[in-house]
Amino acid sequence: MQNKGTTLLIVEDNNDLRNGLKDILTFEGFTVLSASNGREALDQMSAISPDLIISDITMPEMNGYEFFDAVRERPEGVTIPFIFLTARGERDDVMKGKNLGAEDYLVKPVTRSELVNAVQSRLTRFRQLQMAQMESAYQYALTALANGIEVRDRYTRGHVERVTNYGLAIAEQLGWHGKRLEALRFGAILHDIGKIFVKEEILSKAGMLTESEREEMLHHPDNGAEMIGDIAYLQVAIPVIRYHHERWDGSGYPQGLVGEQIPIEARLIALADVFDAMTTDRPYHLAEKLETAYDYILSMSGKHFDPMIVHAFQRLWEVGKIQQIATRWHAA
Repeated sequence: MQNKGTTLLIVEDNNDLRNGLKDILTFEGFTVLSASNGREALDQMSAISPDLIISDITMPEMNGYEFFDAVRERPEGVTIPFIFLTARGERDDVMKGKNLGAEDYLVKPVTRSELVNAVQSRLTRFRQLQMAQMESAYQYALTALANGIEVRDRYTRGHVERVTNYGLAIAEQLGWHGKRLEALRFGAILHDIGKIFVKEEILSKAGMLTESEREEMLHHPDNGAEMIGDIAYLQVAIPVIRYHHERWDGSGYPQGLVGEQIPIEARLIALADVFDAMTTDRPYHLAEKLETAYDYILSMSGKHFDPMIVHAFQRLWEVGKIQQIATRWHAA
C-alpha cells in the first residue's frame, strides 16, 4: 500500500470517534497512533515523530491549540502537518486554527472521504515542499562545492553563479523551460567538477602550462563526467561536464566534436564559461571589459561557438541582461 510506513497521530478525547478514525485510516494502510488529550500525545511523541497529526480542539488537560503550540516548540515538530478536527464550525475557530498555521480544519461529523482526502492532500503537499527544499539545499551544496573546486582561490569567486545565470538567460531566450532549464542548471553548476583531480598549482599557474600539466588539465571533463556517472540525480549534467570545452569548428577537447555533434547544453555553457572567464581576473590574465569580451564572442560565431547561441547571447546583450548579470555577481 502506498501509505505503508506513514505514521499518523490522532488526538481526540471521544473514545468512539477516536477509534473510528483510527480504523478508517488503518484500513487505508497508515500506521495510526492515538491519544485522548494533548499531554498524552506529547508523551508519545517523545518516542516517535508522526508524519501528520489530527487533533480535536476541545479536550481536557490540554486543548488542541495548546497542543499545537507545544508541538511547534519542538525542533522535530516544526514541520509536521497538522489538521484540526472539531465539532465547532464557527468562523472564529476556523480563523484561529488557520492563523496558528494548521494546514487544514475539519468539522465533525467528518465523512470517510473527507478525512482520507484531507490527510492525503496534506501529506502530498508536505512531501512536495520537502522535495523542493531538498533540491534547493542540494543545489546550494553543489554550488558551494563547485566554487571551492573552481581554482580554489579568490580569482573565480562567483564564477559558478555567473555561468549558471548567463546560461539560464540564454536558454530562456531560446525558449527552454521546465525540466530542461533545471537540467541545464545542474550542468552549469557542475561544469568544472572534474578540476577536483587537477593539482592546485596547475589551476592557479600564471604562466604557460607544461605539456604534462596541459595533459592533466585536458582530462578534467572526462574525469568530472565519470565522477558523477553513478549518481542518477545528476546524470542530466554529464553532457555539459564532458563537452563544454568542445568548439563548433572541432578545435576543442576532449573529443574534437564538430557543430551539432556537441550537445546543445554544452555549446551553451561553453559560451557562458568563456565570457565569464574573460571578464574575471585570473592568475594568467586581468579581466577584460565586458564590451571586449562581447565583441570576442561575436567574432567567434561559427568558429568556437554555435551561431544560434551567439545570436541569443547578442539579443540578451542588446537589452542589457548580460550586463545586469555581470554587474550583480561581480559586485556580490
